Amino acid sequence: MKRREFITLLGGAAAWPLAARAQQLALPAVGYLNPGSPESDTSRLTGLRRGLSQTGYVEGRNFVIEYRWAGNQVDRLPALAADLVQLPVNVIVASATISALAAKAATAKIPIVFSVAADPVQLGLVASLNRPGGNLTGFNSLIGELGSKGLALLHDLVPSVPTIAFLQNPSNPIFAAFYERDVLAAASAIGVKVQMFKAGTDREIDAAFASLAQERTGALLVGVDPFLINRTEQIVAFAARHAIPTLYPFRDFVVAGGLISYGVSLIEHYRQVGLYAGRILKGEKPGDLPVEQSTKLELVINLKTAKALGLEVPAKLLALADEVIE
Repeated sequence: MKRREFITLLGGAAAWPLAARAQQLALPAVGYLNPGSPESDTSRLTGLRRGLSQTGYVEGRNFVIEYRWAGNQVDRLPALAADLVQLPVNVIVASATISALAAKAATAKIPIVFSVAADPVQLGLVASLNRPGGNLTGFNSLIGELGSKGLALLHDLVPSVPTIAFLQNPSNPIFAAFYERDVLAAASAIGVKVQMFKAGTDREIDAAFASLAQERTGALLVGVDPFLINRTEQIVAFAARHAIPTLYPFRDFVVAGGLISYGVSLIEHYRQVGLYAGRILKGEKPGDLPVEQSTKLELVINLKTAKALGLEVPAKLLALADEVIE
């Protein structure tokens, strides 16, 4: 990849020729702020563009998207948010809690549509869910509250396993606290032990799987975090290499060869985000749009992976599955 292309992908405004940028911004502009990288954003962007198109906005025809990815360096988010404000864009789509907080700190005027994984009132993003007020609104994906259900599904799949490992990123303390609390409470109710593994770097992912293999841990639950999501193929490959039954937070992991996932449909979730962004471009105020919660959750199972692991998927799980990959 050329250096110029690399800078552009990471959201470097300097990579765009000034004339081209001026021409683009003659159209309404949506700023997209994400802590990860383009490679992990296919499902989100598919949904976002779909929602915008349903409100009459087609990228490149009557609006543009200014992409800003932090490349898993979350300390870059404030500067990237400030860049979007300086352009300026007409609305900011903040993907992930940490992006929403950075966008909120950068502007009190430009509308922001966020996707967060916990209660946005508790996070300090809005005053209330029904009447957010101010310049922010968006969606709660409820991911922080799905740890208990994910753990229960994994236990149903491997009921004889007494200890389930939990992989999370300690560099994302706001979200990790919500998810960890939910998982530990569920583990106590189910009667299994949870072994915590922290992974905020590639080296820590390597070390975590080495420990899992050495200790012969029977199953793994992967937490939700932009860094871990950006390592989808790496984590799936490690789980396969060490033959560890693993439950993931999103369908993309299972499509990449993972065993099972339970969580929000990213395409549907971001379609809703896109609908809100489109409505704001048409003149609605974010403070008048209630914060909503995702309603479409999906359970996806990869039978080919189950067979490779020597697992028989219970009939009740197959019956619950929204998608079975054969």
